[in-house]
Amino acid sequence: MSDIDDLDFKEVDEKGELIDPKDDKDGADKDSDKPDDRDGYERYCYLCRRPESQCGPLINMPNDIAVCNDCMQKTFDGLGDKLKIFDMNSFDLSSLGMGMPRFQQVKPKKDKKKKEEKEKEPELDLNNLPAPHKIKALLDEYVIGQDYAKKVLSVSVYNHYKRVITNTMKDIEIDKSNILMIGPTGCGKTYLVKTLARLLDVPLAITDATSLTEAGYIGDDVESVISKLLAAADNDVEKAERGIVFIDEIDKIAKKSSNKSRDVSGESVQQALLKLLEGSEVEVPVGASSKNAMVPLANVDTTNILFICGGAFPDLEDIIKKRLLKSNTMGFGSELKDQYDDEDVIKEVSMEDLREFGMIPEFIGRLPIICTLTHLDKEAFIRILKEPKNAILKQYQKLLELDEVDLEFDDSALEAISELAMEKKTGARALRAIIEKFMLDIMYQIPRDDNIGRVTINRDYIEGKGVPAIELRTASVPRIEDK
Repeated sequence: MSDIDDLDFKEVDEKGELIDPKDDKDGADKDSDKPDDRDGYERYCYLCRRPESQCGPLINMPNDIAVCNDCMQKTFDGLGDKLKIFDMNSFDLSSLGMGMPRFQQVKPKKDKKKKEEKEKEPELDLNNLPAPHKIKALLDEYVIGQDYAKKVLSVSVYNHYKRVITNTMKDIEIDKSNILMIGPTGCGKTYLVKTLARLLDVPLAITDATSLTEAGYIGDDVESVISKLLAAADNDVEKAERGIVFIDEIDKIAKKSSNKSRDVSGESVQQALLKLLEGSEVEVPVGASSKNAMVPLANVDTTNILFICGGAFPDLEDIIKKRLLKSNTMGFGSELKDQYDDEDVIKEVSMEDLREFGMIPEFIGRLPIICTLTHLDKEAFIRILKEPKNAILKQYQKLLELDEVDLEFDDSALEAISELAMEKKTGARALRAIIEKFMLDIMYQIPRDDNIGRVTINRDYIEGKGVPAIELRTASVPRIEDK
């Protein structure tokens, strides 16, 4: 068997019966020319998972498997030399097209619905690009506090997309300005970026630097960051090249000074990220997170991709305090060691502090904009609980509203929740954990009694010293549907 013509392909009809080629010689060709009516469903390649609209007509294989021409050709290229079955120099698989004999098929159970044709989205231009003050106003509706960080993000994103839209302004070429966000855990770094990408309607890829290693050594390689952005843009390369990449936990790839073995997840990852941050063309797999012979590759230019790196940078405050306390701590004119303990010294960060923390100078230089976020105080926690559009309290009030029950929180309860959140020192994430704990019994007991009309949470209930105030349905507390 040295030629594909020696292969004996049997053709069957819909009932599974063999079709005699003498009865209808052109039957296969006629059937293959007809569009595959699958009730609005589109077939995907079994190997690369691309839809038929992107990779072209699929080749039908036994067991209800469909493979695109590219994947089939790569399979034969890898097996042809070992099995010596096909002469790939004289055989072009693309010439088969849909002429491949149709095998018995059963409609797959996990077919994906064809994407409805969307209206062409308006391209981003200077006319519909929101100004910095409008971007900040939109962020204020969802994020409480952090005014400095919101101003930095608004101006940086506005200037970046002006650069992307105009490309070059006559003789002046505008450089890209990536952002480094530094702040304690739970202060809103990731939430700011998510909200920003949603408001601008641009592709966003969020990844953790903890999973990145040198050239995919055990973990993911740095190109997987762009693969996630390409997937967020529906595999549209042009759209992905205007997106935003947020690399969280960037402080976890700092140099390990005490590590005697090969540092594959520290300094080497910073060096591998240099070309992405500055701008270069990289080959990334389409529809997968790792490169292999069965996945097509796409060239993506990272020149117009905005990179935002964020991290908590623990112990960085100690490095800053050490730099600020330059004079002797004894004698006249000495400085107290604890004079910066009550201050938010993270805003005094410099390149020197980051270099001492473990970030290499080449990496820091490609993140020219440093944005610092401050710790949340008691007033900020109270505002986070009730002011944003999707505030935590509003979520629980909506849940109980479905049971026709009013849920209210008095000011003393909000202060108690904020005090407990400050003790946990995990930022705004602590609010969800605290509310989940004391709302458990309420969410369990309320559906049992239809006579309950209003529940008021007070400070005694938060501190475990009392019970919430419950009002039954009367004329003063009617059902919500009657209001």
